[in-house]
Amino acid sequence: MPPRIRVIAILICIFLVAYVFELVRRRHLSEEYSMGWLVTGSLMLILSISEDLLIWISSLVGATLFTSTLFFFGLAFLVTICLHFSIRISALTNQVRTLTQHMGILHSEKKVLEERVSRVASAINPSELENVGILHGEKKVLKEQVSQASLEINSSGLGKI
Repeated sequence: MPPRIRVIAILICIFLVAYVFELVRRRHLSEEYSMGWLVTGSLMLILSISEDLLIWISSLVGATLFTSTLFFFGLAFLVTICLHFSIRISALTNQVRTLTQHMGILHSEKKVLEERVSRVASAINPSELENVGILHGEKKVLKEQVSQASLEINSSGLGKI
């Protein structure tokens, strides 16, 4: 391999490995995905440095140029990465579909409960609702207030709704 191409290949591999480490350090790339990039960058660096190993692998693959061998392994890695990400995207698509279905079910259950609350609320005096905290959007309702309101509903005959 010509010295200029060899130096460029070594610099690119060193840059790739250093950049992957920086991405992991900044938490832009997870460790799960960084391992593939680090292994590939390191193997490409070893092939770029060791000319005897590159010659042996080039003859094994049947490549006439040593740079063709480096490009071949780089291309094989990219195809593998594309396949891996296709599998991940398919799994995430299924998860999104499942979550969307669960959200739809929860939304419909929420609407049913809101309708029940509005029917009960229309039957109760608004001043009683303020005591319970429904009109002001408060989420905390004391057990005593709830039990007191349910006793009043049952005593007035509205509990059968």
